[in-house]
Amino acid sequence: MAKRSPHAPVTKRKPHRKPLFGLFVVLVLLVLVFAIVYHGRKISYFFRPIWDTPPPPFTHIPHFYAHELPMDHHCRLHGWNLLPSPRRVFDAILFSNELDLLEIRYRELAPYIYKFVILESNVTFTSIAKPLYFIDNFARFEFASSKIFYGTFLSQTDSKSGKDPFQLEAKQRVALNSLLHRSGIAPGDVVIMADADEIPSPETIKLLQWCDGMPPMMHLELRHYMYSFEFPVDYSSWRATAHLFNQGTRYRHSRQTNLILADAGWHCSFCFRTIEEFVFKMKAYSHAERVRQSSFLEHSRIQKIICRGEDLFDMLPEEFSFREMIRKMGPIPKSASAVHLPSYVLANAEKFKFLLPGGCSRSK
Repeated sequence: MAKRSPHAPVTKRKPHRKPLFGLFVVLVLLVLVFAIVYHGRKISYFFRPIWDTPPPPFTHIPHFYAHELPMDHHCRLHGWNLLPSPRRVFDAILFSNELDLLEIRYRELAPYIYKFVILESNVTFTSIAKPLYFIDNFARFEFASSKIFYGTFLSQTDSKSGKDPFQLEAKQRVALNSLLHRSGIAPGDVVIMADADEIPSPETIKLLQWCDGMPPMMHLELRHYMYSFEFPVDYSSWRATAHLFNQGTRYRHSRQTNLILADAGWHCSFCFRTIEEFVFKMKAYSHAERVRQSSFLEHSRIQKIICRGEDLFDMLPEEFSFREMIRKMGPIPKSASAVHLPSYVLANAEKFKFLLPGGCSRSK
């Protein structure tokens, strides 16, 4: 039997690490699955600047206004001429449950609007049955009753999961288009197309009434607020539009032109008086899928978020550039200013204190 050389190298057996590596891979995959399930939208939004491209930029129409100046001067500042008599202006909106904002809208605009066209449904965009809040609270709007042209969209509730809420929203907007055409509107009139919480300023309506030479269609740039006028976000709200009506005009709530009138009003999102109203909208509107956990609907959580200016759905900002996304991350900075808000809010500050700086605590 041959003897091993004393100089022969001794081969050491390597530790068997494959099971540990496999376990590590499994853990990593589980973490990734958990992150995608619970934070998939956050991940998608974070990488949006990579996979998505921004729409074409708007061409801004400067907006001039000073209270003491006459309308002919305002029209000339815009490069337009003064009409011999004002146009009729129609205000067309879908309504869900925004009673306070609707009252502010109608009180603010009633002196300038010829007809308020309003469509209400007995179901939400997510097919949940709802009361006809406008009719049930009509006494609040009696002051404008002669100008209101009201219609209903009646539908069956549908409990099927996975039903696209945007389809029902689209049907309601088609019904609003039909209601608008029955309201007495005629070619040459102006129609505002907006949601109830997108409120044009009286200065904007007066321009639409009196100035000849304005574009036949333009978006309205609204200052965007969240929860109240204490939390100004930016000037990113653009969906509201003003049209010179013709027989081909159709009601839409999407991009229709590159022209936008600067600083034309206010858009107050989730600006509700009670926590119950927040919960209702979170379950009712087209993006109800953002309620990923039942805890999102807890009243104490919603109250804390309202006062902190944080996101109800724990989402990242929907932006097309990393710079803008990073700039908007975190709570919305509070503003102590109540300058250039709807005058009806300030004239009734006690009634609407929940919309003003320092009024974030909601009643039950």
